[in-house]
Amino acid sequence: MRKGKGSICLFSRPTLRPSWSKVSLIEGRAANMAARWWVWCVSVTMAVALLIVYDVPSASAQRKKEMVLSEKVSQLMEWTNKRPVIRMNGDKFRRLVKAPPRNYSVIVMFTALQLHRQCVVCKQADEEFQILANSWRYSSAFTNRIFFAMVDFDEGSDVFQMLNMNSAPTFINFPAKGKPKRGDTYELQVRGFSAEQIARWIADRTDVNIRVIRPPNYAGPLMLGLLLAVIGGLVYLRRSNMEFLFNKTGWAFAALCFVLAMTSGQMWNHIRGPPYAHKNPHTGHVNYIHGSSQAQFVAETHIVLLFNGGVTLGMVLLCEAATSDMDIGKRKIMCVAGIGLVVLFFSWMLSIFRSKYHGYPYSFLMS
Repeated sequence: MRKGKGSICLFSRPTLRPSWSKVSLIEGRAANMAARWWVWCVSVTMAVALLIVYDVPSASAQRKKEMVLSEKVSQLMEWTNKRPVIRMNGDKFRRLVKAPPRNYSVIVMFTALQLHRQCVVCKQADEEFQILANSWRYSSAFTNRIFFAMVDFDEGSDVFQMLNMNSAPTFINFPAKGKPKRGDTYELQVRGFSAEQIARWIADRTDVNIRVIRPPNYAGPLMLGLLLAVIGGLVYLRRSNMEFLFNKTGWAFAALCFVLAMTSGQMWNHIRGPPYAHKNPHTGHVNYIHGSSQAQFVAETHIVLLFNGGVTLGMVLLCEAATSDMDIGKRKIMCVAGIGLVVLFFSWMLSIFRSKYHGYPYSFLMS
């Protein structure tokens, strides 16, 4: 802009100034980002602190648990090296068998071995249990997966009360995890207590296969050698007359004894190893006949053998009375005796059958 002479000429230019609204927006965004960053840092710090706070006790508890388990296994291994069947009282049972942690199974036999208990079956079961435990202890497959223990009633009556047990012997598997189930209680009356049968049951419950190795028994070979010596001596003494080898009565008697032994269940006893009898711990009553058709006692086979022998003798007397050349009086006596033996022993045999097969509708005289 021009003016007259003596005037000052000014050339005005626009001045650049920032907008106050834009400045406020930028500052707000920066403050928001800073606040978010601060919240994120605080959150991460708190999370890390919580993890540290909660992880330290859990790690400590885990280490403590592993130490307790290691001490248990070491203690059990030490006792097993001294004695394959560990004797336990109430304190040991609760600490090593019932209380966690536990990564091993324990096969416990509850028994009553003191003399005043008069438990014959307990002694027989203990012998088989010892054989089984020794077979596992000295096996090449021996590990700390399974241990064998025993609780005697007089040493751990509180354990019997805790488990509500009122009979002995009883075998229970305490698994590595959880509580014993129904199948973890061994069916003694059905399976018997032979070491081989218990080993099969253990294999079913724990997948641990134990090969039973029995100590050498020289009684059988000695008896066989004695029998052969007697037969050899008789043959030598009667070497000039061998007619006794063709004696039909002798061979018939030997065959009859073999048949009676087999039909009475002696082979079943040899395979299953059942107890000789069962004594009720409450009443003291001894049962010689098993109440189930799926099992039997050793005494039961002896009784059945005796009854079968009585029936057989009666039949022999009847046959002799019918075919013999003796006078009529003796033949009548033999006939009456034969009939009496058959009726008496067959009636008793049928009574045993009825007691094992419940609901059998037929009976005979005293049965």
